[in-house]
Amino acid sequence: MVLLVVPALVVISIVLFAPLLSLMRLSAGSGAFEPYGKALGDPLYYGVIWSTFRIAAATTVICLILAYPLAYFITTTSPRVRAFCLMLVVLPFWTSVLVRTYAWMVLLGRNGVINRFLLEHELTVEPLPLIYNVGGVLLGTVYYLVPFMVLPIYAAMARIDRNLLLAAEGLGAPAWQIFCRIYFPLTLKGVIAGVALVFILGLSAFVTPALLGGGRVIMISNLIYTQVSELLNWSFASALSGVILLTTITVYAALSLMTRRSWT
Repeated sequence: MVLLVVPALVVISIVLFAPLLSLMRLSAGSGAFEPYGKALGDPLYYGVIWSTFRIAAATTVICLILAYPLAYFITTTSPRVRAFCLMLVVLPFWTSVLVRTYAWMVLLGRNGVINRFLLEHELTVEPLPLIYNVGGVLLGTVYYLVPFMVLPIYAAMARIDRNLLLAAEGLGAPAWQIFCRIYFPLTLKGVIAGVALVFILGLSAFVTPALLGGGRVIMISNLIYTQVSELLNWSFASALSGVILLTTITVYAALSLMTRRSWT
C-alpha cells in the first residue's frame, strides 16, 4: 500500500515543495533575512500587509453575515427552490473573475450605471466615489468570495437532523436557545471551513484590488507583482510570498484546531 502512494508523493514534491524551497531560499537574501526585515519593518510595506489583513478579515465577516442566513434559507426551502438557489450561488463560477470585475467597474464608475441613475434622478449632485477605494475593493471581494462561504455552511446545515430541533422545541426550549445551543454548534464546522476559505483567498486577492482599487488600494499580491515584473526584486517578492504562506498556514492550523475541539 505504501508503494502505491510513492508516485503521488514524488509528483507533489517536484511540483509543490521544490518551488516552495526555492522561494524560501530566495527570500533569505544574503543569509540575514533582510527582505523579511524590510517587509515587516518598513512602514510603507508594513502598511500594505496590515491593509491586506484588514480587507481579508472584513471580507470574511461580511461574507459570513450574508452567507449564513442565505444557507439557512436554502436548506429550509422546497427542493425545487433549493436547486434554483444553489444554481444562482455557483453561477458566478461560470464566468471569469476578470469579466465580473470589469462588470463592477461599469456599474460603479464615475460615469457608470449607478452614478448616472443617481444624477439623472437628482439623488446626488456629483458622482459618488464607488470605486478606486477600500469600499469598492471590499464590494468586489465579497461578491467574489460569498459562494465559498455559502457552500460549506449549506453542507453543514443539510446534514443536521431536524428531529433534534423538534425535540428541543417539544421540551419547551425557546427559539434563541435552540439556535445557540443546538443549531449553531452543529453548523460550526461548516462556518470554520468557510471562514478559512474566504480569509485565505482574500489574502491572496489580486485582480479585484488591481482593478477596483485603481492603484490606490494595494494588497500583498499586487505588491508582489510590482516587485517581480517592474523592479525585478525577487528576494523581496519571495519574502512577501513567505509572509502570505506563513499566515495561511497559521490561520489554517488555528481553524483546524478549533474544528477538532468543537467536535470533541
